[in-house]
Amino acid sequence: MEMFILMVVVFVLGYTAIALEHPLKIDKAASALILGMLLWVVFVIARVDILSLVNDGGQYLSQSWREYLHEAGIHHPTAKDMLGFITHHDVMHHLAEISTILFFLLGAMTIVETVDQHQGFKLITDKIKTTNKVKLLWILSTLTFFMSAALDNLTTTIVLVALLRKLIDDKKTRWFFASMVVLAANAGGAWSPIGDVTTIMLWIGGQVTAGNIIAMVIIPSIFTMVVPLIILSFTVKGNVTRPVLHGDETREFTTPFERKLILILGVCGLLFVPVFKTLTHLPPYMGMLFSLGVIWLTTEIMHRNKTMEDRRQLTVIGVLRKVDVPTIFFFMGILTAVAALQSAGQLSLMADWLNNNVGDIYIINLIIGVLSSIVDNVPLVAGAMGMYDIAAVGATGYASHFVVDGAFWEFLAYCAGTGGSILIIGSAAGVAAMGMEKIDFIWYLRKISLLALIGYLAGALVYYLQMTYIFHH
Repeated sequence: MEMFILMVVVFVLGYTAIALEHPLKIDKAASALILGMLLWVVFVIARVDILSLVNDGGQYLSQSWREYLHEAGIHHPTAKDMLGFITHHDVMHHLAEISTILFFLLGAMTIVETVDQHQGFKLITDKIKTTNKVKLLWILSTLTFFMSAALDNLTTTIVLVALLRKLIDDKKTRWFFASMVVLAANAGGAWSPIGDVTTIMLWIGGQVTAGNIIAMVIIPSIFTMVVPLIILSFTVKGNVTRPVLHGDETREFTTPFERKLILILGVCGLLFVPVFKTLTHLPPYMGMLFSLGVIWLTTEIMHRNKTMEDRRQLTVIGVLRKVDVPTIFFFMGILTAVAALQSAGQLSLMADWLNNNVGDIYIINLIIGVLSSIVDNVPLVAGAMGMYDIAAVGATGYASHFVVDGAFWEFLAYCAGTGGSILIIGSAAGVAAMGMEKIDFIWYLRKISLLALIGYLAGALVYYLQMTYIFHH
């Protein structure tokens, strides 16, 4: 039991180091990698103690361990079985899940960076004339909200943070706008079946259907974004200053045709990903890498006859030097850490506790949403999908919330999708923005967290009211 608790203590310490990245002057990627690897080391050394733990019903705490024993037909597991389970089965299983996210991220970042290098975003930023902060907030948030439903919140955030660099000079102001982009991207992702990793999981898992999730969650999501914007409309004053372009940045080393072509290819390449997934049923990262390959090939052919220096700047090989690898490592560390807690059974223990002590599906989901701002929302939703089975059609009473398109699943999509905005590391979009703009965890906590929480609760209230008074069965 001591080692089981030690894993939680290590997680909390590692998490604190990530949050205090600026005062400690240690990059969060380093803390995250050490944390992720250390948890698995503790798990494998103390495997006999940890995997032998049972819950009140006499079942093993770790759900994946129970499933593994069932599949392998093992009745009296030995320490060797446990070692095999951790090293051959679970580490590999989680690596597969994590790497699909990482390669998706790497592909998306490279595509966006390539468009940026070709000055493709100039076409959009030249259209946005206003420097009024409030107007700009509304324009960018609305744009983000609908883009993230079509692309997904992570890709949209990467695109918009790249845009902000062209629109806003001052660092703190840019942090503020980037944070609002994260909030809008998470709100926009929650109601679309392809807008957020968690909604994608529920959609693929069969817990929700596409038309229904859009109809039921769009209005709460709009409130999540609009309520903070209305508050800011009264509190934010003044204008933003555009960055002054220096010699090298004003020099146009791409023709208008090349800029348009790469922008269109980039946007179409990103939009192609959900289509690819629907047609082939292969994971989204393959569609993303395919799009990257096409854009890579196009730039190679396009710049064949240019000078060496221009080619170095414009082809994907040059762009890859600018892609933010530390963010990828940070993701790797934090997801590996949470995976260890999932395998060892700490997450399912938490789930059982919620069930037995809370019991109300709205409150359980609100708690999951707040937790998803601390622990990545992907494992939490995976945990919830593992905790609760889809109820049979026609189920009554408490179970009726768990049928396909039941209130539990819809509200889970909303809470896990938007609750992550409360802390900057609570969502993939937040982590990407944090990596790209070096936003400080504590700064976000002081300036944005309360706004995000108010929006989150406002949307939750709207969902509750629409379920209670409009769709009351």
